[in-house]
Amino acid sequence: MAKFTKDEFISGLKEMTILEVKELVDAMKEEFGVDPSAVAVAAPAQAEAAADTGSSTVTVVLTNAGGNKIPVIKLVRDYTGLGLKEAKDIADNGGNVKENISADEANEIKAKFEEAGATVEIK
Repeated sequence: MAKFTKDEFISGLKEMTILEVKELVDAMKEEFGVDPSAVAVAAPAQAEAAADTGSSTVTVVLTNAGGNKIPVIKLVRDYTGLGLKEAKDIADNGGNVKENISADEANEIKAKFEEAGATVEIK
């Protein structure tokens, strides 16, 4: 039996009807004991996790608002777009201020929070 390349296989799938694809999936389940749709769903999640481990993005986390919370709450609102109550909750309890940003942007945000008297971590 001839071996198909990935591109040939995908080209063949494009020519199939939905019913033919369903029959192919059912045949793969029976032949290999694996649900290919589960693999198709899991693959992007694994790729995303791999990208996150090697990515250059960071998260800015507020750990302590300090003594004067009003400027910190204002900064939280500016960076998150949250309402007053939600921003106050982050100032009181800590939490993520900004996620998946560059290290340079994170350092700028950290400097502004520290200027306001808060303690911030970059993760």
